[in-house]
Amino acid sequence: MPGIPISLESYRAAVGSELGTSPWYELGQDRIDAFAEATEDRQFIHTDPVSAASSPFGGTIAHGFLTLSMLSAMSFEAVPQIEGATLGVNYGFNSVRFLMPVRSGQRVRGRFVLKDMKERPSGEVQSIIEVTVEIEGGERPALVAEWITMYAF
Repeated sequence: MPGIPISLESYRAAVGSELGTSPWYELGQDRIDAFAEATEDRQFIHTDPVSAASSPFGGTIAHGFLTLSMLSAMSFEAVPQIEGATLGVNYGFNSVRFLMPVRSGQRVRGRFVLKDMKERPSGEVQSIIEVTVEIEGGERPALVAEWITMYAF
């Protein structure tokens, strides 16, 4: 369960299973604009509703990297902590694919499946998590990724 630590043994047994699904997060125009300012990516399809209305998207859309950046919040809500882990860090991605745009005001959530885990001689644990970011009411996901996380004990 989210927020409740699980043993390393239970985590190991979860390989191939869904770890959890996050709550929905709205990607509204205020969040999109704040992300545009923080990253200096102010392309009109993200920040100008009038101009974006005549684009193939029919309105503004969230940055793909904004959607990707929401994985941190989503995983915090959906992926259980491993008992005894003193630190968990983002180690990177094996793959990321942006499949569908997220229109301003739509809600997204993350679904997390533990694909693999390796225990290193150093005592660290490396996890590979398959992530699907769903768009509420959408037939296709916004993105799919294979995310690597390292845990120290």
